[in-house]
Amino acid sequence: MTTPPPPFTFHQGTQPLLISMPHAGTYVPPQLAARFTDEARQVPDTDWHMERLYAFAKDMGASILVATHSRYVVDLNRPPDGASLYPGQSVTGLCPVDTFDDTPIYAQGDVPDEAEIAARREAVWAPYHAQLRAELDRIRAQHGVAVLWDAHSIRSVLPRFFEGKLPDLNLGTADGASCDPALAQALLAIAQSAPGYTGVLNGRFKGGHITRHYGQPAQNIHAVQLEMTQCSYMQEALPFDYLPEVAAGVQPHLERLLKAALGFARAQTPG
Repeated sequence: MTTPPPPFTFHQGTQPLLISMPHAGTYVPPQLAARFTDEARQVPDTDWHMERLYAFAKDMGASILVATHSRYVVDLNRPPDGASLYPGQSVTGLCPVDTFDDTPIYAQGDVPDEAEIAARREAVWAPYHAQLRAELDRIRAQHGVAVLWDAHSIRSVLPRFFEGKLPDLNLGTADGASCDPALAQALLAIAQSAPGYTGVLNGRFKGGHITRHYGQPAQNIHAVQLEMTQCSYMQEALPFDYLPEVAAGVQPHLERLLKAALGFARAQTPG
């Protein structure tokens, strides 16, 4: 019997910046994968290659928290009670039962019951969020301020969730509630001035549970979500390969965004 990985990997940095990657995980316990459809076993809705795309952030001194388990096990960017983040719109849940293409995850329809959902929340969701909370508190205690960057990616065309092609760089600040407006505007200016890419603030993606829950500007914790189009750095269909030459085009802009976030944080640091 294989030993499951811990719920996350974590690198502690030296600067007032924490990068969270809640949808980068691909692990599905074998007994659960056995209940999945062939499509679902490919975990197509993963935020693929986030660690590789953001590898430069370690040298910037950022702390980096990365999920190991697939969002099909439990979605770390959903509220623990499973409440919808976008009421009235199509969404996937805390323990999803369908893919982004609106196909079933469970081959025989044996979707998780409340007890199974609670067990997954306890085993995977809770430890990730405990680490996230602890690191934000540590950073704020050390620096007086913390910036949380919630890193995501998604296929550029997904009719279930939005019409047409998504902008490449989708910044979300919970309609301004999760970070200082000056930071949001500085980031938007960078995203919109990136040649060959499109940027938007609080469009289709306004930030999920992590951005909305932890972003508390009045408490000196500023949270921003970036939802990137996967075509900006990888293949959007199987085998979902990373494309280094394509990624090299967008990485300098990602670096500018993170440097701006870090610059903002340092400007807030006492002394």
